[in-house]
Amino acid sequence: MKVALLGPIAWRTPPLHYGPWEQVTSLLAEGLVARGVEVTLFATLDSVTSGSLDGVCPRGYADDRSLDGRVWEAMHVAHALRRSAEFDLVHSHLDWLPLAFADHCRAPLLTTVHGFSGAGILPAYARARSAYVSISDADRAPELDYVATVHHGIDVDALPFSAEGGARLISFGRVHPDKGTHTAIEIARRAGRPLTICGIVQDERYFEERVAPMVDGDQVTFLGSVGPERRGEILGGGAALLHPIDFDEPFGLSVVEAMACGTPVIAYRRGSMAEVVDEGVTGFLVDSLDEAVAAVARVETIDRAACRARAERRFSVHKMVSNYLRVYYEFLGRR
Repeated sequence: MKVALLGPIAWRTPPLHYGPWEQVTSLLAEGLVARGVEVTLFATLDSVTSGSLDGVCPRGYADDRSLDGRVWEAMHVAHALRRSAEFDLVHSHLDWLPLAFADHCRAPLLTTVHGFSGAGILPAYARARSAYVSISDADRAPELDYVATVHHGIDVDALPFSAEGGARLISFGRVHPDKGTHTAIEIARRAGRPLTICGIVQDERYFEERVAPMVDGDQVTFLGSVGPERRGEILGGGAALLHPIDFDEPFGLSVVEAMACGTPVIAYRRGSMAEVVDEGVTGFLVDSLDEAVAAVARVETIDRAACRARAERRFSVHKMVSNYLRVYYEFLGRR
């Protein structure tokens, strides 16, 4: 089977620090190649893959402000679709833009929906000649037909288990009101625990007004965006990951990564969280700040080894690749 993986180009694949879509695309590409699939990854030209690499964008436009993301994404999609007849399947991880040109794709098109940035992009999905995969059952638009839900997989071996954890709470992800970074600070303050915040600053004003004034390097520490080599150390060294989201989370990659380190998750019950967090095994689901503070006092009741085992069973990259291969063969078989 020849598969074209049409990846995002905000960052390189795999990302050096932040880039969840790029990370998942990379893990899928490597897993498919290991299973004997002939993969061409369309990504930034500085990307690394054991498959074939193709593209036009020299590096991630989020890392190089001289690159206009709108222009380079359009050229990226055009280049990939120009080669589409060479493949048995084109699998897109690039949001809505390829769908606008789906009629120019000369192979069956499958699109993983990594989340909807807003209702305004739905017409591109509703009108396109593509099949869709959701990353959680919770993140499905009623207007669309889906062939499957495939949860993200993680490289469990790259996330070492920590049996002890630590006293600190962790907030891991983009610094944005949606992620509730300021709420995590308040939870930690009320619980009497120090907090470490990691992530790119996606909303500068929010960071300056709601987060930065609370960072003192002791009770609240801000490390910025951290690369893969530090993820396991930081996530595994925490007592719990705080995920007090203020939006319907499509999946929550850092949530699963924390679990794989043995670190339980305290998450607001929104979006995919009830689907991803196993109550009392990998963490606690809460509906308010007060409930989150109370949950912090219970994190020691979580068996960290059992937390790790559950994450590995449910969210390994091996399982993700197997599920996608099943989708590929069923999709192509129906056609």
